[in-house]
Amino acid sequence: MRHRLIPGTSGRVRAMSLLGEPVLHSACREVTEFGPDLDRLIEDMFATMYAAEGVGLAANQVGVDQRVFVYDCPDDEDVRHVGHIVNPRLVEADGIELRGPEGCLSLPGLEAGTVRFDRAVVEGVTSDGSPVRVEGTGFFARCLQHECDHLDGTVYADRVTGFRARRLQRQIRRAPWSA
Repeated sequence: MRHRLIPGTSGRVRAMSLLGEPVLHSACREVTEFGPDLDRLIEDMFATMYAAEGVGLAANQVGVDQRVFVYDCPDDEDVRHVGHIVNPRLVEADGIELRGPEGCLSLPGLEAGTVRFDRAVVEGVTSDGSPVRVEGTGFFARCLQHECDHLDGTVYADRVTGFRARRLQRQIRRAPWSA
């Protein structure tokens, strides 16, 4: 018998912040108040991520300037990882650097080859303030690095280089959501 809610089932879908909105391009504030408002934000973030068919979502992607992200992401062995991290810090990113396709809910419909490490460790706390350490490999490591970047004001497009960056910039200019 399930004793916990399925993440996102009690949340509401929020509007997505898109590339160019200021909240996506500056570092988010540390969370200092824990309680029902933070719990509601996390539930709303799960609901929004699922509605957009994503695998991770940072708070600034729904317009909230706080260091929180949620994830429901498989690793390369197809093991599912579901959770949230408040005040996350990327404490390790190592192993092989791989260029792989990366997309973002704040740049809908686009993706580009982006270099990431194939292992990442993030530390932070849960919504009740309990310490948490999450280690990911493969695709899940990419997700952890991507979400930590968001909270530091970086989008994956900032990491794309060379001809891939030029192609992505053209696609951004042509995107129907682009300002």
